[in-house]
Amino acid sequence: MATDARWTFRRYTSGCMVDRSDIPRPTVKRLSLYLREAERRAAAGATNLSSRQLGDALDIADTQVRKDLGHFGQIGRSGIGYQTINLVNTLRAILGLNREWPTILVGAGNIGRALLAYPAFVERGFEILAAFDQQEQVVGESIGGIEVHHIDTLIDFVKEHEVQIGVVAVPDEAAQHVAEQLVEAGVQGILNFAPTRLHVPAGVVSVDLSRSLETLAFQVAAGLTGESSAED
Repeated sequence: MATDARWTFRRYTSGCMVDRSDIPRPTVKRLSLYLREAERRAAAGATNLSSRQLGDALDIADTQVRKDLGHFGQIGRSGIGYQTINLVNTLRAILGLNREWPTILVGAGNIGRALLAYPAFVERGFEILAAFDQQEQVVGESIGGIEVHHIDTLIDFVKEHEVQIGVVAVPDEAAQHVAEQLVEAGVQGILNFAPTRLHVPAGVVSVDLSRSLETLAFQVAAGLTGESSAED
């Protein structure tokens, strides 16, 4: 990532404003795991969830669960645990998933088309407003109800629609230029599916899928197991 190892959060949670700095990145990663497990429990009808239940399900010590969630105030109650729905809503607010994030996708090839059909983007609040490509034969096409625009209109579109997140699904030789266009237009976060590292200025978050895949390959080759990405 193109950010420091520690992030600053300012989110509205549980009826009060949380203003915390120096939240370790491993904690942020574990929050995502907690959210998925809490959502699964809520869908199954569980009304309460303890730190031990969360920890056992994710192979994380219950003391670590309480420490992580303790960064954001008193979410649960001693001896009772967490109200499952409240925990889901609180974690979604902390992670910024309780709002819609205007998003665009650049690259309407095979990967881009698959991503446009991926329902989890919308479920997590990432509203893909448009796709962009330089190939004239796909410009104007509708993919999953999302129109493909010419890449030359990207900057104006981002500024007009106040797009905050860009998804890069172009060949590696074009990825850096696309990233620079996104940054110039004002995008604050980039999800990169191109097999190359993007260089972005401080203040812009870049998440690189290829680096995650390389880490995965290393861990499998080394015989490592577990949700280690939550610890690095």
